[in-house]
Amino acid sequence: MNDAERWRELGQQLRVDSIRSAAVTKSGHPTSSMSAADLMAVLLAKYLHYDFDAPDDPHNDHLVFSKGHASPLLYSMYRAAGAIDVDELLTFRTFGSRLQGHPTPEIPWVDVATGSLGQGLPYGFGIALAGKKLDRLPYRVWVLCGDSEIAEGSMWEAFEHAAFYGLDNLTAIIDVNRLGQRGETMHGWDLDSYAERARAFGWHTIEIDGHDVEAIDRAYSEAVSTTGQPTVVVARTIKGKGVKAVENKPGWHGKALDNPDEAIEELGGIRNIVVEVAKPDRSAEPHRFEVSGELDLPSWDEGEEVATRRAYGDALAALGSARGDVV
Repeated sequence: MNDAERWRELGQQLRVDSIRSAAVTKSGHPTSSMSAADLMAVLLAKYLHYDFDAPDDPHNDHLVFSKGHASPLLYSMYRAAGAIDVDELLTFRTFGSRLQGHPTPEIPWVDVATGSLGQGLPYGFGIALAGKKLDRLPYRVWVLCGDSEIAEGSMWEAFEHAAFYGLDNLTAIIDVNRLGQRGETMHGWDLDSYAERARAFGWHTIEIDGHDVEAIDRAYSEAVSTTGQPTVVVARTIKGKGVKAVENKPGWHGKALDNPDEAIEELGGIRNIVVEVAKPDRSAEPHRFEVSGELDLPSWDEGEEVATRRAYGDALAALGSARGDVV
C-alpha cells in the first residue's frame, strides 16, 4: 500500500469512526466530520508533529478545530494516533466522558475550547504569534475552519493580523462543504470567493479538491515551504462524503445517521489503522527574555488611591522584569 492509498484508507476510517461515535447517543455532527476526513488524514499521517505522550511539550505543533462541532473527527484522529482506544471513543457525549460534543481542554491534546464558531482562527493566530515572537520555536499551527464561520467578523480580524505579522507558521484549512445548519452557505462552492478575500488580506492561498489526497499533500507541502505569510488551503468537500443517504444533502447537520451499520458497510467497514505521528523538533529551547533583577512588586499605602489599570500594569511590569517567561 503506497502513501496515497494509506491516506485514503485512513480517511475512510476517520469517517467510519465519526459515524460510530455519534451513533452511541444518536447525537453529534458526523456529516460535518466526514467532509474533512481526507484533509485530516493526510495532516495526521504526514505533516502533524506531535508527541501525544507529552502534550505539554512546547515543541509540539498545534491543531485547532475552529469547526469544533466536528469533534467526532478529532476524536477519531486521537484513536488513529493511539492516544485513546475504541472503548473511550464510544463514550462520545455520554455523561462523564471527556469526549464532549465540542472539544475542551479537559482533553490534554486540546489547547482551546471551540464550541462557538469564529473563535478557532483567532486562537490559532495567537498561538502562532507566540511561536514566532515569544517561544521562538519552529512549531506549526494548523486550524480547521468551517465555511459557515467565515461569515464571522472575528475570522477576518485573525486573517488581517496574521498577515500583518507574517505568520508563515500558521495554516488555515477551510472545509468548504457548502451546507450549513440551515441550508447552503452564502458562497456555496465558490472557492474563489474565499481565496480572493484571503489573498487581499495578504495570505498565500491554495484551492484544492478536499477529497484528492495527493492534492492535499501538495497543498500542505506548499504551505510548509511558504515564507513570510500565512497560508490558507481552500478545500472543496462534500458533506457526508461516502454515504449516499446523507452525502451532499441538506437537513443532516448535527444529526446522527439513521442506519449507521449500513453506512459503515458502505464505507468499507471498520478499520484499525494506527498512525505513527511524527515527533516534534526538539533541537531548540523556548526563548526566555532577559530579566533585570529580583522580583519587586509595587505596593501602595493604605487609603492611597490608584487606578486599577495602573496597579495591574505595574504588577505585570514587575513580574516581567523578574521572570523571563512573563512578557
